[in-house]
Amino acid sequence: MTELLKISLPDGSLREMEPGSTPADVAAAIGPGLAKAALAARVNGEVRDLNRPFDCDAELALITSRDEAEALELARHDYAHVLAEAVQALWPGTQITFGPATDDGFYYDVMAPASREPFGMDDLPAIEEKMRDIIRADKPLRREVWSREQLIEKWETEGESFKAEWAKELPENEELTVYWSGDDWLDMCRGPHLPSTGKLDPDAFKLMRTAGAYWRGDQKNAQLTRIYGTGWLNKKQLNAHLHRLEEAGKRDHRKLGREMDLFHLQEEAHGSVFWHPNGYRIWRELEAYMRRKMDGAGYQEIKTPQLMDVRQWTQSGHWGKYAENMFAVPDMVPEVNEDDGAASPKVAADAEWMAIKPMNCPAHVLVFKQGITSYKELPIRLGEMGCCHRNEPHGALHGLMRVRQFTQDDAHIFCTEEQVVDEVRAFCKLADSVYRDFGFSYHVKLALRPEKRFGSDEDWDKAEQELRDAVAEAGMANDEYGWEELPGEGAFYAPKLEWHLTDAIGRTWQVGTIQGDRVLPERLDATYIGEDGGRHRPVMLHRAIFGSYERFIGILIEHFAGRMPVWLAPVQAVIATIVSDADPYGQEVAAKLAAAGIRVETDFRNEKINYKVREHSLAKVPHLLVVGMREAEEGTVAIRTLGEKDQRVMPLDEAVAMLKAEATPPDLRS
Repeated sequence: MTELLKISLPDGSLREMEPGSTPADVAAAIGPGLAKAALAARVNGEVRDLNRPFDCDAELALITSRDEAEALELARHDYAHVLAEAVQALWPGTQITFGPATDDGFYYDVMAPASREPFGMDDLPAIEEKMRDIIRADKPLRREVWSREQLIEKWETEGESFKAEWAKELPENEELTVYWSGDDWLDMCRGPHLPSTGKLDPDAFKLMRTAGAYWRGDQKNAQLTRIYGTGWLNKKQLNAHLHRLEEAGKRDHRKLGREMDLFHLQEEAHGSVFWHPNGYRIWRELEAYMRRKMDGAGYQEIKTPQLMDVRQWTQSGHWGKYAENMFAVPDMVPEVNEDDGAASPKVAADAEWMAIKPMNCPAHVLVFKQGITSYKELPIRLGEMGCCHRNEPHGALHGLMRVRQFTQDDAHIFCTEEQVVDEVRAFCKLADSVYRDFGFSYHVKLALRPEKRFGSDEDWDKAEQELRDAVAEAGMANDEYGWEELPGEGAFYAPKLEWHLTDAIGRTWQVGTIQGDRVLPERLDATYIGEDGGRHRPVMLHRAIFGSYERFIGILIEHFAGRMPVWLAPVQAVIATIVSDADPYGQEVAAKLAAAGIRVETDFRNEKINYKVREHSLAKVPHLLVVGMREAEEGTVAIRTLGEKDQRVMPLDEAVAMLKAEATPPDLRS
């Protein structure tokens, strides 16, 4: 008698199934509704195809569309395969490479046949329609195990040179799988996949764009076409996503930065920002705000060098882990031409190499090490508005969001083991107060040890638990704050807490962080004198709230769609006159506003008032104060507030008080 398989379900029940049974069979045994809704299965913790037979007793959880994260990843993976199949069906001879799921969709890299030009935007409608045909055909997606030799032979026979090259590099002893779509198309893939193409919604995807991509990411290799798409579980989700993209386009900080005359970027300084007066005013207000916050929290501000000897970075461990992202320069010596006395730079044979700092941490350790520190002085909180440089690839640069030169609201806390939880808890509260001042909600996540790291497992255990305890004591380790742990995503020297902000259109941005580090104090020999008179290592907490000023300003521009809170707006009010006879009163109004500390400009041009209103609205000025002869006679102003249809008429003194209240930074309001 054949022994039945024991399948444990999430509700604690047990199903006995015949050998060769699949998760689909279990779903059917439970009921037709679940059989129809099931998309895949989690078998002993591993996501598998619904029709893959059990190979032993197992714990089973069936995945449906209610398991949105897993269902979306499966669907997007399948959309990518359907895309590749559609392109090859339309243009035989097309070579396919790889096509993964992404955060909001999928892509596939392909090479067009020699008979035609590379694929472009004009090809997307035909590809979309063919994809819908494949989805509506409800083709079963079937897994098979192949040998390495079978794969190589197939790809070489069919002229798939890229796939053949990859197959030759696969280990011989590894289980290699392919997936059939029906009986006429297959792709090399680990899986898992949905049971059939019909599980996809034909109206829940859209191909977005094409771009060039090199085979295996190397520009020395053949150039391919990358076809991008977005894919969802249903049309409602797709429409919501397209609406978010439309809103994001309107809010693009690069576009608004030009319109509001905030900043620009140009090739002469790749990845570095040229701040204009209006943009730098926002920066200055943020910097002043953050200084007040840090002063109030007991931080001492310092300033450290841009260039430090490479040996320092080697000792800290950054040179070994991060050298390719650092700018290094040799110490130069002048070489004098004996004929004309002109000097030119020359690298000396024994020149010492210097590196421009990509982060402030090692320099802060050097400040801490000056003199002898007693345990009675701890914690020491050192903050710096530190300018850093990182050698980001040109193709990765993106406006203010990813730059080469940036300034952090950086700080490092040196404390005893016993002080760590209190210091992290205090930082959680400080970060909370800052993000709430800007109107952000957020999630808190704990990034745990990566596979490659410095330090002992004992130290990592301790550091991770300290961060957990601090968040729990701050009342944030719960669903309200989206608490989540992220295995393998910590820094090479420390676990870290991350703050993920949610903006006005639902996007998330990872901004603030705090890391509990025992590695750098050890590598750079930082010590303090303990109560016992001996030398002890401090724990070093790396922390930032904005992250970088550049990126945070970019996030704010997009979050507020350029309509900054009055206290941050470069120009907080404009006085516009209706007739030139009102200009003297307009000057009086401007003077009163300026005396109250409000950033005000005047517009006395000989233009129609509607033209002035439209122009200053486009510039995102929060308040336009319109004055004519009636206002001059009555001592009033007509206020047009950005985003409001109606204007308000009020006495000048009342208007000044209202604007002064709005222009006061949130941390200074009573």
